[in-house]
Amino acid sequence: MADSGATRAYDLHTHSVHSDGTTRPEEIAREAADLGLAGFALTDHDTISGWGEAREAAAAHGIEFIPGMELTTQHAGYSRHLLGYGMDPAAAELFAALEHVRSARIERAREMVRRVSLDYAIRWEDVVGDGDARTVGRPHVADALVAGGYFPDRSTAFEVALHPGSPYYLGTYALDTSDTIRMVRRAGGVAVLAHPAAIRQRSAATPKDIAELASAGLWGVELDHPENREDWLPPLVAAVAELGLETTGASDYHGAGKANRLGQRTTPGPVVDRLRAGLTVSS
Repeated sequence: MADSGATRAYDLHTHSVHSDGTTRPEEIAREAADLGLAGFALTDHDTISGWGEAREAAAAHGIEFIPGMELTTQHAGYSRHLLGYGMDPAAAELFAALEHVRSARIERAREMVRRVSLDYAIRWEDVVGDGDARTVGRPHVADALVAGGYFPDRSTAFEVALHPGSPYYLGTYALDTSDTIRMVRRAGGVAVLAHPAAIRQRSAATPKDIAELASAGLWGVELDHPENREDWLPPLVAAVAELGLETTGASDYHGAGKANRLGQRTTPGPVVDRLRAGLTVSS
């Protein structure tokens, strides 16, 4: 394991086959150890089903595991993903809300598959495969299109057929970001705003957004992310500093599902120490 000083590095945003990644948590743990990372967080979309495997694999490879999740939320009319860390798995309020998100996800995915199947020969079974239908989303539809030979990769399927302006696209139900931050806090965790200036978003978060979310209990902002637009970041960096929020870095690793590589961006050890100190349940 890396030393205990500031050189310790953690990747706090990764996805596995438990949502829209292509690798198992054990593979992420092994690669993180091979890269010399001190640890990683598994942050699958709206689910914690990979935590057990990830925790065991991290221990087996001698690195740390931070339990996390990427939550589907919206603020001021815009999609804003939220990273929650260290929540109590028995937190009824939060997980009841997420069950509604997952139910809506299935309905949305079925309708998108119905629309896509009018022009491309894919079926619901092609999209779900052996996975959990509760976590199915656009990436899985894209993968089915790639498997069917219609597009060379997931990114191209998104760009051509599954973008928000596409006739196949359907919006998704999302929780209110401020309300979700409060639920994460009540569940004993800490909340970080994910990729606030990602190029794929219609608009970057604003300093006003950051201030409003900070008042709800936001702990940090993922300013160091490979998809953040550098020209959108300066006002957000200033807002985070003024509000005394933490800055995190992470790859948003999805295996073969994205070009982002594990450990491409990281969070230093002292920040992770403060994250752990902010939890009110054992992680």
